Formats: sequence, structure tokens, C-alpha cells
Amino acid sequence: MRVPSDLWRITYADLIVRTAYQVGKTPLMPLFAASLGAGELLVGAIVSVSTMTGMVLKPIFGWFSDRWGRRLWLLTGLVLFSGAPFLYSWVNTPEELFWLRLLHGLATAVFGPVTLAFVAEMATSGKAERLGWFGMARSGSYLLAPLLGAWLLTWMDPATVFTLIGLMSCLAFVPVCMMDFSPPLHKRDMKEEKEFGRAWKSACGTVISNSRLWLASALEMLAYLVTYSIKAFLPIYALYTADFSLLAVGLFFSVQEAAHLLTRPVGGRFGDRVGYLTAINTGYLVLAIGFWLLPYATVQVELLGIAIIVGAGQGLIFPSTVALVSRCVDIRHLGAGMGFLGAVRNIGKVAGPLTAGALLTHMDYSQVFHLGGAVALLVVLTLLLWQKNYLGWIFPYTKLTNLSKDDAIVR
Repeated sequence: MRVPSDLWRITYADLIVRTAYQVGKTPLMPLFAASLGAGELLVGAIVSVSTMTGMVLKPIFGWFSDRWGRRLWLLTGLVLFSGAPFLYSWVNTPEELFWLRLLHGLATAVFGPVTLAFVAEMATSGKAERLGWFGMARSGSYLLAPLLGAWLLTWMDPATVFTLIGLMSCLAFVPVCMMDFSPPLHKRDMKEEKEFGRAWKSACGTVISNSRLWLASALEMLAYLVTYSIKAFLPIYALYTADFSLLAVGLFFSVQEAAHLLTRPVGGRFGDRVGYLTAINTGYLVLAIGFWLLPYATVQVELLGIAIIVGAGQGLIFPSTVALVSRCVDIRHLGAGMGFLGAVRNIGKVAGPLTAGALLTHMDYSQVFHLGGAVALLVVLTLLLWQKNYLGWIFPYTKLTNLSKDDAIVR
């Protein structure tokens, strides 16, 4: 597949702002909040408030980009990414930090669905592979940012680090300003465009009533739910139950993200060729294997092997869920659809740690990890059953087998 120049430009921009943003999250943000006197509950609220912002606002900003164009909202997101960090120097209380995090979180709520919609509408073929390449930017930021943030904190105070984050984010304007924002391929209903309320009602109705969008979003949300339960509680399990070192825990997450990053383009191409649901199902099967093996890891090599399995499963799932959304949503409401996907995805990010924490009050770690594997396996069996039978209630007259050859379900 020929990769368009604008895909590389938007990927570079996303890598810059995502890396800078993640530098300000872990380990900087909890330490900064604690230094201002925040208690454990308030620290958790400060760290998670940006994710919760996206749960509400991503569909709205995605629809704004459908209505007024991608360029305006990409630039709006960049202004928020690059401007908000400079305000941290004036923060003196945990409450002020909470409200500033709320403002800073708007950047991802704007930038996320708009960039996904821009990449998805570049062409009609090879969507999942393009989205896989683009998704490498986000995975790359998860690899680079924690290490960079920890290094900067060794010789800078948090406010100075945030100033550097703002300067770094400004660099993303260069590739974005070089992009070609051609008019959309679809024709707009100008009468509807003039009536804000009517246009919003039309977009909401189209998105909320789309059963295929709900399916794709639920599949992505469940993947985040099970993987974020690992992210939250694996360090405690590894250190205090399985007797692994802190270095082994850090390597687990680095190797997992590296495997995720490298698998995304391959997983995207796999989805384009064999069908998005088939690729998603394969990814869930890989996740199930990783979760079931996790409690049996006794040496570091086995733990890192499981990290590769989990990362590969993510790389197979996520490009195809986004590509599935891009196929099943009316192109006039693509930004709103991507925003809806992002909002449901954030539910999984928040619910994963909360659910695992609640389960751990009654179960041990091995049982919780096995339960995560069982959830992934249940998804596999359910999709296999759907591919074998007709889904008249959700996909009328459409069979899910041979999706690569007959993908009417997502056209």
C-alpha cells in the first residue's frame, strides 16, 4: 500500500503532542499533585479527569469537525496541547491543578476523533493498515514518555517540565500546516448545515442508531477494559505476590507497548485482507492466551514473553475496530462516529481498573487474570457463533463469514 505524505505528517504531529502529553502524566502528574498537598483520592481524580472529559466530549468535537472541517479542529487541538502546559507554572493548589487538567484534557478530546476521521477518509481501501501506521504514534508515545518524564524530573521541577512540554508541543504545528485539507468527498446538505439543531439531531440519530458502530465500540472497549486491569494491578501482583523485580515490571510494559507498536501495521493489513471481525477475533484469542498464561510466569523471560503476546493481541484488534467504524458510519458523520468510539473506549480505560479492584476484594490475582482471559475467550466464541449464523437482528441478510470478500456489513 502506498502511504500518503499527509499520513506521515499527521502521524508525526500526533507523536509529538502525544509524547509531550504523556510526559506530563506518568510519573510527573501524581508526584506534582502530591507535592501540592493532594490526598490519594484527589490525586486519582486529577490523574483520571482528562480521560473522563473524553468520555463526554469526543463525539461532540468529532461532529464539530464534520460540520466545520478537520483543519479548524486540528489546529484547535494543537493550541490546547501547546498552550495549556504553560499555565502549570501558576498552579498553587490541588484544586487549581484539577481544573487545569480538565482544560488540558480537552486537547485529546478534540485531537483524537478529528485525527482518526482525517486518516480514515483519505481513501476507500487499506483503511486498517493506514490506521495501524497512524496508531504507532500513540504507542510510541507510551514507550518514550514515562522514561523521558522520569529523566526530566531528576533535574527539573514539575512546572519547568510542563513549560518544556508546551514548547515541544508547538513543534506539531509544522507538519499540520503542511497538510492538504481538501474539501470533503461527500456533498453537504447546506440547508441542514444552516440549522445547527437539526444537524446535531441528525448526527446523533445516525450515530446512536448504528448497531454496527455499537458493536465495534464495544469490542474496543472490552479490549481496553481487560488490558487496563493489567496496567493497574500487575505492578502490585508482580512485586508482592509473584516476587518479580521492579525492573521486570517496567520491562513488561515497555515490551508490551513495543509489541503493540510493531504489530499494528501488520494487524491492520491482516484486517484489510481477511476481514475486520476476523482480525479482531484473532486478537482477542491472542489476548486470552496471554491472560491465561500470566499467573504461571515464574521467571522474567516468561513474563516478557507474555507481554509480547498481550501487545500483539492489541495490535491485531485496534486498527480493525477503527477501520470497522470508518466503514459502517456515514462519511458525513465520520468525526462524530470516531468521537463515539473514543468515548466508549475511555469507558473501558476507566472501568478496567475499577472492576479489577472490586474483584480483588473477593478474588486473588490469578483468578482475576483468568477471568480477564475468560472474557476475551467469550468474545472469540461469540464472534465465531455470529460468523456461523445470520444476525438478522443486527445485520439483516448479511453473513459475517468471508468478510474480506463480502464486507457489506461495513459498507
